[in-house]
Formats: sequence, C-alpha cells, structure tokens
Amino acid sequence: MDCYKIDEPFDFSPFISYNIKNMKSSIHPQDYRPVVFSDEIAGFAFLTQSTAQTTETIKWEDGNEYPLIKVHIASASHPFFTGEEKIIDTEGRVDRFASRLKAAEERKAALAAKAKKAAAKKAAKADR
Repeated sequence: MDCYKIDEPFDFSPFISYNIKNMKSSIHPQDYRPVVFSDEIAGFAFLTQSTAQTTETIKWEDGNEYPLIKVHIASASHPFFTGEEKIIDTEGRVDRFASRLKAAEERKAALAAKAKKAAAKKAAKADR
C-alpha cells in the first residue's frame, strides 16, 4: 500500500458549488420560540425551538407555560428507537380492518352454506 505525503493543504474551492455571499438570507424563518412536543401515547414530551403554530399550551417542568404540539409518534414510541413493535392506532385503522375481515369471513361462510344447500337440493331432486 502506497502512502502519499501532502505538504500543502488541498484547495476545495473548485468543488464548492455555492458562494456563501450569494445565499439568500430572507428565506429562513426568524420567529423561533420554545415549544413542547408531546407524544401522549408514550407519555413523552420534550421542549425545543420551533416555528410550528398551535393554540394549545402546557405548563412545563420549569413552571413556565409553552405552546404544545401533539405528535402521534416520537422517538419514545417509534419501533426503530424502542426496539419493540407496537401497534399504535390513533385513527381506528386496525379496528376497521378487523371488522372488514370479519364481514368477509361471514360472507364466505354464507356463500359456502348457500352452495351446500343448493348442492343438497340438486342431489335430492336427482334422487326422485
């Protein structure tokens, strides 16, 4: 394996595709404020800076009142971070699926019973 010694620092300027002086300064929000994000399913909340708007507030651990943003999934409840799989159903999707599955099984059983009854009727008619 060959090792090369570089005596001079490498000039990266030909590879930089932007110029900091030409960047737009007015496109980023300036109204950052402390906001509490709360994952109520996991009972986890954290205070951070955000521009997110909300009308709800919460009294935080330090005694101050901050705007509150409720989230469905945070790092405390996401399977990637917790290492366990949970079914978090805040919109009833699992219940709707279970009811559709049950209805489909009932339709299948009803059709099977109807076919069995028709076959028995056909067999009885053939025996006469």
